[in-house]
Parts: sequence; structure tokens; C-alpha cells
Amino acid sequence: MKVIKRDGHIVDYSPDKIENAILKANAEVAEEDRVTDTQIRNIIKYIEGLKKKRMLVEDIQDAIEMRLMALGKYTLAKSYITYRYTRELVRRSNTTDLSIKELINGESEYWNTENSNKNATVVTTQRDYLAGITSTDITRRFLLPEDIVKAHDEGIIHFHDADYFAQNALHNCELINLDDMLQNGTIINEVMIEKPHRFLTAATIATQIILAVSSSSYGGATISLTHLAPFVRSSYEKYLEKYKKAKLSKEMCEKLAKEDTKKEVEAGVQTFNYQVNSMTNTNGQAPFLSVAMYLGETDEYKEELAMIIEEFLNQRIMGFKNEKGVYITPAFPKLLYVLEEDNMNPNGKYYYLTKLAAKCTAKRMVPDYISEKVMKEYKKNEKGDGDCYPCMGCRSFLTPDRTMSLGNIAKAKNYVEGKGKYYGRFNQGVVTINLPDIALTSGKDMDIFWKVFDERLELCHRALQIRHKRLSKVTSDVAPILWQHGALARLEKGESIHELLHHGYSTISLGYAGLYECVKYMTGHSHTDNGKGKEFGIAVMQKLNDACAKWKEQEDIDYSVYGTPIESTTYKFAKCLRDRFGKIKGITDRDYITNSYHVPVFEEIDAFTKLSLESEFQKLSPGGAISYVETPNLENNLDTVMEVIKFIYNNVMYAELNTKSDYCQECGYTGEILIDDNMEWYCPNCGNRNHDTLNVARRTCGYIGTNFWNKGRTQEIKERVIHIDNKDA
Repeated sequence: MKVIKRDGHIVDYSPDKIENAILKANAEVAEEDRVTDTQIRNIIKYIEGLKKKRMLVEDIQDAIEMRLMALGKYTLAKSYITYRYTRELVRRSNTTDLSIKELINGESEYWNTENSNKNATVVTTQRDYLAGITSTDITRRFLLPEDIVKAHDEGIIHFHDADYFAQNALHNCELINLDDMLQNGTIINEVMIEKPHRFLTAATIATQIILAVSSSSYGGATISLTHLAPFVRSSYEKYLEKYKKAKLSKEMCEKLAKEDTKKEVEAGVQTFNYQVNSMTNTNGQAPFLSVAMYLGETDEYKEELAMIIEEFLNQRIMGFKNEKGVYITPAFPKLLYVLEEDNMNPNGKYYYLTKLAAKCTAKRMVPDYISEKVMKEYKKNEKGDGDCYPCMGCRSFLTPDRTMSLGNIAKAKNYVEGKGKYYGRFNQGVVTINLPDIALTSGKDMDIFWKVFDERLELCHRALQIRHKRLSKVTSDVAPILWQHGALARLEKGESIHELLHHGYSTISLGYAGLYECVKYMTGHSHTDNGKGKEFGIAVMQKLNDACAKWKEQEDIDYSVYGTPIESTTYKFAKCLRDRFGKIKGITDRDYITNSYHVPVFEEIDAFTKLSLESEFQKLSPGGAISYVETPNLENNLDTVMEVIKFIYNNVMYAELNTKSDYCQECGYTGEILIDDNMEWYCPNCGNRNHDTLNVARRTCGYIGTNFWNKGRTQEIKERVIHIDNKDA
């Protein structure tokens, strides 16, 4: 039998602990009120006779109290209850010591692999984790109802980012309104930053804004290179004026000004990349940043934007130097390349950028691709027009703008009446539902399945309402860079952000995980079968969307279905399922469950069939989704990369290619670092297993991780099948 402790840890049943607890209570009462050793053994036999696979520690204690009273030992029962209550007070007084000790001493697998982009041994990360442990403790004991904490501990739902929840000012992710901040000025740390007059300055200020914004939230942030493009022209005009004053010919002035501008763009992009990757925010890591490359966002500055995009791609192809001076694949910034008519037509002016993007993807796993064509079909704004815009972080997409009739509620200085607004909007947070748990709880009974589904959805709904209510108390003063100085709004001092939590300005996410396992258990089929399994999978997804639509209608809050990037939670959910239901072949026999709607990593399927099938489910995951294909080394097969990109443009809103570009510092090997049967990484050339001298980059959940992973995620990475045949490469 397994025992579930109050903090969610699952331990082996120990009769000695029951005996010791009763003996301690025995010692507090008169001899005539005590139980004998035989009676204690009988109580233990009674509990064991319940034949439970697992029991909550509270249920065991209730059973002990019941048996003591059945024996007529009321004084002893009272003593035991007092002992139990006293122990509870001790527990409540300090529940963080063990976690802190494990973190500081480096003894915990959880902390060492909690985030594949954080190094738990460095002081900046430890400081963030220490604050997080305290926040989680406060959240569990004071801020969340016991049933939500219990459901979280048992892996029924996952209440994300409890390590930031105690501080009521923090939201999840955002699209930074960089255009407003650069064009109209901003304030950082009470220092006024006025509009820059050249690209290099604008790029540097952008990184300062990114650091400040990412330190005031806990999720991903996205900027658009479109907002930097006007400053390329400003630089060009300054150079042109300089050469005109030198009385050179018009042709020579333009030639030299263009050359100088190109050099400045190169320097500005390099500065941007160095800054973003060398800075550490208050979360103990480099900013979780995405950079959007969308030519369709501008007509006036399209040439300048193309220059910036080209330079970003070239510098990413080169890679960033590690501590040994070797170029490797960095995790950030994540690059988002929008596919559109301008860059997808082989005869078009900007097709060269798409070919360059393909080369970059083959080498460095980015950019990821957003199809303007498909997105405009999916995302219709208040006027019924299709809109295209980047995600926030790795996969979170805002709902289409429905605030046009309300006017400029964020008081942005770059607001355009009648145009859909996306930059300056944000997400309030996530709660994820464990779909396989619903299925297994139902025992394959469809009526029970839908009944339990409704109950779990309402549990998630209440948890999301708690998130919303906590943010609703925030005023603009708690994070001036966000709410007063343009990143998200330009509210007055002391003004509430309440309106920005309603009317569709921000979203709040109902996450989901394990669609494959849920469908497989209930139907015996994968949701990829184009038959019974797929039909049931779509019904499950529709159920999630219907719930969000209902809540949105009732509360004027933009609830949205979100394919959760469960990096460490995939392992937690898998363990909880196995503890609750045992090992079930094909369902709970792995150390991970499948992310969101994805085809399971071990299922043999070709790239185009996978993307086509997943596109149908992506449409039902409007609050966040990304599809991918796993590839071999395609650096010498760019035609295949281009074929996949074309397919994405015509069929999928958002997708990526997972290539490999690892490096062994011991022997200089470049290629794919492998995983053995014990889930240990090693160099296939020299056998090196030292994580400190292995540079490994893998797509984890829509973003790239470079700091290794927990056991469950490592197994998932190991079992990924290749979706593209590279025989002709």
C-alpha cells in the first residue's frame, strides 16, 4: 500500500508509524485508558484489511480514531486527536525547510531538472527558487482551497506557477508594445528613456525593456522586429546627411550611407543577441523571449525590416560561442517567422529570406513558422476580419481582439482606432486538466467519463477564478514598466488594472495534457486513426472549448483552451497516474504523458500526415498550440526543409522542425548526443557523460532547452521517432 502525505509526496506504508503514534498517545493517558499491544496490532490489521492500493494519511488517522472509539477508549482517542492536531500545527508552522535544504545542497532531482533553461546551482537561480518555495508554501496553506491543493498534489489538475502566485502582481506572458515605448518614450527605474534616433540605440533600449518586463512577469515575452524597423531608416538618414555635408555625389552618398547602415544593423543585432543572452532577470535566467519576423506588419518600413530579419537569421546560423569559444545552438531568443505571400512566392522579392530561414532551421532549430494564411482563417476579430500576430513566449496565443468598440482602454499612445490590438495584451495564468486521469477514473464508462469531466472542469474553473481575482486587486503602481510606461498600458498612478482583465483584452488559459492517452484508454484507438479515436478526441477538445465559451459569456473574461507545454509536469502526471491506477500498458507504463493534442512521440507517422492531422486539433486549441516534426540532420537537404515550410504555410497555423545540433567539449564531436537505456546522455564518439562538458539543445515544449531534463522528459526525448526520411540527403 502507498500513503499520500499532506504535501503530495507518496511513500510506502509503514505499520511502525501507526504503532508509534498510538504509543505516544498511550503515554499521555492513565493506564486503564490505554490499549494493549494486541489491540494496536488489531488496529493495524484493520487498516491493512481495507485492501487499499493507496490511502491519504488523513484517512488512516480517521480510521485509527474510529477504532479507538469502537474499543471504548474515548480518553485515548481524545489524546490521539490532540497529538494529531499538535503535529498538524508543527507542520503548518514551517513546511519549507526540507525543500530549501535539498535545493541548497543540490540533493533534489526535482530542483536540478525543474527547468531545462535554469541552472539550479548558481546563486541567481537559487534566489528565485528560494522565493518560489516560500511562495508555493504560502499558496498551498493560505491562498488555495484544500480540494484544489489536493487535486494538484494528486495530479488531477496542475495549478501552474504557484512559486509566483503569493505575489499577487504577477501575470503569465505578454506581447510587449515595443512600438509605443520606443516611439513615445518610456521610464525604467524612474529614468526617462526618450525616443532613440538610430537603430543601435533602439536595439539596446529594447533589451533593457525586455529585461524589465520579464522581471515583472513569469512567462514568455514577445517583441516584433517591425517596431525596430523605423530606426534603421533614421540611421540611414543620419549617414546620408553626413555624406551630403561632405559634398559627395548623390550616388556616392547613398552608397556609403547604405554600407554604414548595414554595418550598424549588424552591430545592433549582435548587441541585442549578446544582451538578451547575457542578462539575468529576477527569475534567475535569461529572458524567455520570442522575436517575431513579420513582413506583413508594415508597408512603409518593409525594406528596413527585411534587413533586420536577414541579419538575425545570419547571426543565428552562426550560433553563439560557448565558454570554450565554440559556436553552439542557443535557447533564446526564440525566432518566429511568419509565412506570407511576400516571402512564399518563389518569384517574390522576399523569397530569399524564407530560403535563409530554412537554412537556419536546419542548423539551429529556429525559426518556428506561423502561417499568415491559416491564422487569418482561425483568428477573426470583432469586425470579422482575419488577423495574424505572434504568440507570447513559446505557444500562448491571444484570442482575436474584441475591444475595438471599447476604445483605447490601455491608454496606449500608438492606439489606432478600428484596428485590431495585440501588442500590449497579456495572459493571466494557466490551470491544466489531466485528461488521462478522467479516462482512468471512468473505467471506460462513457457516462461516468463525461460526468467526471464536468466535475474536473469546474475544479479548474474555480482555480482559474482564484487566479483572476488575485490579479484583479493589482494597481498600476506594482509594476510601472508594465502598466504605466507602455509595455502593456499607460494607466495613471494608483489606477486599477481591472478593466484590462476583462472584455477580451487579456486571456486566461484552461490547459490540457494527455489527449492521446485519454483517447487510447477510452476507445482502444489513437486519436490519429481518422476514425473512432479521432472522433472521440475532437469531442474531448470541443468539450474544453464549450466550457471556456460558457465561462467567457458569464464573466466577460477570455477563457481559452491551451495546449500546455508540460516540461516537468509530464513526469509528475505520469507518476501520479501510475500511483493511482497502477501500470497499464500503453497508458501509464511510461514516465511521461503526451503533450497536448500531439501525436505520441513513439507513433510512426510521416511529417506531412502528422502536420495535417494535428492542424485539425490545433484549431481547437486557440489559446496556445504548436506542432512539430522530428528530423535527422537536414543541413545538406534544404529542399526537404523548404517542402515542409510550404506545407506549413498551406495547412498549419504554427509549427516547427526539431533538428539536432549538439557538441562535446571533450572530443569536439558535433552531431547528436545520445541517450542510453538508463536515460543518461553520452557522446557517441568518446563516451563523455559529463553534463558540464556536453552542449545539448532539444526542443522541449515549443521552446529549446539546453540544461538537461528530468527522467520523464528525457525518456520522451529518447523515444521520439523521425518523421522525415533523409536517405537522399
